Amino acid sequence: MPLDFSLTTEQEEIRDLAHEFAEKEMRPQAAYFDEHEETPWEVMRKAHELGIGASAAFPVEYGGGGIDFITELILQEELSWGDAGMAVSIMASGLAGAGIVAMGTEEQKEKYISMLCDPKQLHIAAMGLTEPDSGSDSLALQTTARKVDGGYVLNGTKQFCTNGGIADLQVAFATTDKTLGPAGIAAFVIEKGTEGMRQGRKERKLGVRASHTAQVILEDCFVPEESRLGFDKAGNSTGPGAVGAMLMLEATRPAIAAGALGIARAAYEFALGYSLEREQFGKPIAKHEAIAFKLADMATQVDAARLLTWRAGWMTMNGIPFSRAEGSMAKLYAGDVAMAVTIDAVQILGGYGYIKEYPVERFMRDAKIYQIWEGTAEIQRLVISRYILGERRAAGRQPRMAKAS
Repeated sequence: MPLDFSLTTEQEEIRDLAHEFAEKEMRPQAAYFDEHEETPWEVMRKAHELGIGASAAFPVEYGGGGIDFITELILQEELSWGDAGMAVSIMASGLAGAGIVAMGTEEQKEKYISMLCDPKQLHIAAMGLTEPDSGSDSLALQTTARKVDGGYVLNGTKQFCTNGGIADLQVAFATTDKTLGPAGIAAFVIEKGTEGMRQGRKERKLGVRASHTAQVILEDCFVPEESRLGFDKAGNSTGPGAVGAMLMLEATRPAIAAGALGIARAAYEFALGYSLEREQFGKPIAKHEAIAFKLADMATQVDAARLLTWRAGWMTMNGIPFSRAEGSMAKLYAGDVAMAVTIDAVQILGGYGYIKEYPVERFMRDAKIYQIWEGTAEIQRLVISRYILGERRAAGRQPRMAKAS
């Protein structure tokens, strides 16, 4: 099949709609929400009403937009170009929703995904996996789910939950039986207002400050049997289970990469514009080789990150397994590019890049988290190395190299 990097008419329309929204609704308020660390509820509602929020990617049968994954990546990039913190607030429900779609029964998806897609009212969701003592080692959970008549009693603390404590739905992972290891891990949907679930400390962050991040504390929190994902009322498994779904959720890594890409592109574009206007030694600084070469590297890195991201998205769309950790490659490279490009943008602006009058210092602060969340850069390198070393062992030889001419 021939390669084709062109967008469909629908993709162009969604990109243009998202870009206009980012430019007119997000950018004018970005500095305020960054400074005050407030949740941008009105911006989130407007995005939801326009159909460019998390629900855009949910299946049509539950009220979602049903956009394909490449279109979702385009949407994610444009919103993050507007402001990363607000983009996270707008799209964060997608992660918990992906877990419900992957693990849930038909009844669970009909109930919860339809709620997140309600066109008349914004509902948001949160994912609870990380804990105070388990981050990269995500299977080392301390949160427990004890079986009782009619359901489970959950106890534990979830750390760094986006939308934690303010979400209408919390998807929480817990251990039902520690002797079973990973097989004993289950996921539960907990509705807002459930007794025994409360918000803990709200975190103050370096970047993406328009996104709400907090602990979720579960204290003798009872959830009914039907709230366990992937099991029917009789307790029979109907889905891949929590561990299987966690592996399936690796497909969300390209979406994280697209967010990093949006930040990098915003920083590059701002630095380029500034360098064409700022004059030193009788000419725009962009005409000085030291700056021109930085801009050339930035532009190349942004495009390379997009290609890796779109490749992973294309593979996901077509059901092609990540045989060489292509999702991790996209997430790793885009996160590193976001950090490198934003640092270069600050350098190009010099002293002005260091002050809050200009947005590049915010871009730099926002970029850092993309090397940390959804699997740190170090974990991505670990995943990639395991894939390629396993591939090499399976082949029984070094990858074939082109012969020198």
